[in-house]
Amino acid sequence: MPAALNLLPANLTGLVLAGGRGTRMGGIDKGLQLLHGEALALHVMKRLAPQTGSLLISANRHPEVYAALGSPFGASVIADSVADFSGPLAGLLAGLRAARTPFVVSAPCDSPGLPADLAARLAQALDAQQADIATVTTVDAHGETSIHPVFALLRTSLADDLSAFLQAGERKVRAWYARHKTVEVAFPDERAFYNINSLQELADLERH
Repeated sequence: MPAALNLLPANLTGLVLAGGRGTRMGGIDKGLQLLHGEALALHVMKRLAPQTGSLLISANRHPEVYAALGSPFGASVIADSVADFSGPLAGLLAGLRAARTPFVVSAPCDSPGLPADLAARLAQALDAQQADIATVTTVDAHGETSIHPVFALLRTSLADDLSAFLQAGERKVRAWYARHKTVEVAFPDERAFYNINSLQELADLERH
């Protein structure tokens, strides 16, 4: 079933979440670490940009570097309005506020293999269920289901509610999603959502 007209790519803003502390990488800027000679964030942009009409990069450090990486895609760099590296919800809020489209599709900067049909499949499910948020689940070889909440399609009209949630001191992505009609979309390849959390994992991926 095709997505509704307002969920076509031109009405989606892609959001690359690169604003974290990189704690498990020793505090370095994760999105700027190189994989096959290119920054992780650039790998994500190359996959996400063709699926959306415009692109934003949520980054709290090195904005000029991210601006240069995003320049070929016409991407703008935005920073959290919430202080102290408040997690992915703060980046989502910045994206929801900055977007000029009714929907935002988000992806973390450390998952360079994200699917080429991420936005389309999330949009189809959100439209079919008339939901506010669509996010990703996968099943591993042992039959265990995992949710990947920062891969998501969200209505920008949720920004005020998310702002209130953060101002109340809340930080958990899934707790905020639970306040809204959220649909979970099963994707067949869990490897596409593999995220790099350490320099060792990055080195391993480089080798393989």
